[in-house]
This record gives sequence, structure tokens and C-alpha cells, in this order.
Amino acid sequence: MKTLKTIAAALLIVVTFGAAKANTIYNNNDDRMSINYSVNTYVNAISRGNVKELTNLLDDNLKYSIERGSKTMVFNKAQYVESLKADQGVEQDCLVTSTITDTTPDVTIVKVDLKYAEFTRTNYVTLTNSAKGWKVTNIYSTFK
Repeated sequence: MKTLKTIAAALLIVVTFGAAKANTIYNNNDDRMSINYSVNTYVNAISRGNVKELTNLLDDNLKYSIERGSKTMVFNKAQYVESLKADQGVEQDCLVTSTITDTTPDVTIVKVDLKYAEFTRTNYVTLTNSAKGWKVTNIYSTFK
């Protein structure tokens, strides 16, 4: 129950910050075109295993980089989606916070922290505004 409350609070923060910076293209009534929707979809996928909507959010040329010790491993969209589907439906036992660190009409960078009991995973997510809405083009993941 504590985890559910924590995630709900984190999502509320994401919605609050996202709404303040929400940019849409073409149709202001289509939430799927907003930065807020994109950030929430990404956070739900990595923290709660809700990957159904994520595939459409990821750019075809996605680059996912993750630090593993002194090495940086790089994956493409298909590899990243495959790894997420393996964890589909698994809710992470962590506190999730997200912060929009920089935003322009075309590019937004979001810092997503997943704080576990023993470590923190930080994902720096780059989203680009396209004709199909905000797409995740780059994810860089580190551990502390």
C-alpha cells in the first residue's frame, strides 16, 4: 500500500510539473500529443510495468544507454521494448520523481529518479516534439 501511495504521489508531481510545461501540436484537445502524456506514459512503463502505450511513444531511432560499472551499454528501440516487456506488469518498489530539467517548443529533457532502498536509478529522458506528438528519442540511465 505504501508503494502505491508513493507512486500515486510521484505521478501527481509529474502531472503538476507536466501541466505547467505542457506543449501540444495541432490539436490542443488530444492529450496523447502533450508532453504531460508522454512523461506519464514513460513513468508508468518503467515503474509500474504498463508498457502497452509506450511502444507508440518511443521514436523509431531510440537510443537507450545504461551505465554498467565502467562500461556504457547501448540499445535500440526493439531491444529496449523487449527488455520492458519482460517486466510487464511488475510494479517497482521505489519512489519515483520526475523533473523537467529543460524545455523548448521542440525538445524537452526530463530527469526521472527511481529511489530504491539501496540505490537510486536516474534516467535522463530526451523527448522531441514531432508531427505525431512528443516522442522519446534518447534515454541515458545511471545508478548511484
